[in-house]
Amino acid sequence: MRQLLQRYAPVIRFIFTFLGVYLLLALLYNLYLHNFYSPAYYPDFLTHLVALQSEAVVSAFGYITQVVPGYPEANMHLFVNGKFVARIIEGCNAASIIILFVSFMVAFSGKWKSTFFFSLGGAVMIYVTNVLRIALMAIGIYEYPGYAHFLHSIAFPLVIYGVVFLLWVLWIIIYTKEIKHERSH
Repeated sequence: MRQLLQRYAPVIRFIFTFLGVYLLLALLYNLYLHNFYSPAYYPDFLTHLVALQSEAVVSAFGYITQVVPGYPEANMHLFVNGKFVARIIEGCNAASIIILFVSFMVAFSGKWKSTFFFSLGGAVMIYVTNVLRIALMAIGIYEYPGYAHFLHSIAFPLVIYGVVFLLWVLWIIIYTKEIKHERSH
């Protein structure tokens, strides 16, 4: 058993580090959601910000857009040219996806500096991709309402998770090069 644990120590360390960081960040995010409520930023600051930025992107494409709080539900309603197209809920703000991404990065970390900056850049890229995803999905639902289910359930989740996957693959390539470079010196 000891030999088995030693043999798979890196994998076990990765799994426990990933789970530990994920649980810690998810707990902190949950505390944020439940303890930092502001009626000015309904339903929460991050979701409110994502809704406003998505509205701005849709507007930049020439559509008349509006986001309004979706009382009593905790969401923001997005309207395109006066037509309701989407509810932006807490799950749409990409926080949980960024937590997943950062947890992987910490569990599969290389040099501190490169891990930190790649994690930060990746989180920003995921956030921006998410805002664009919501905006383009809203336009798609407005223009092609018959494809709403496909856009919401298949196409656009594939986009956001695809970006995360590509970032992870890129990080593994960078990490592998760092390891090879360290071993050669």
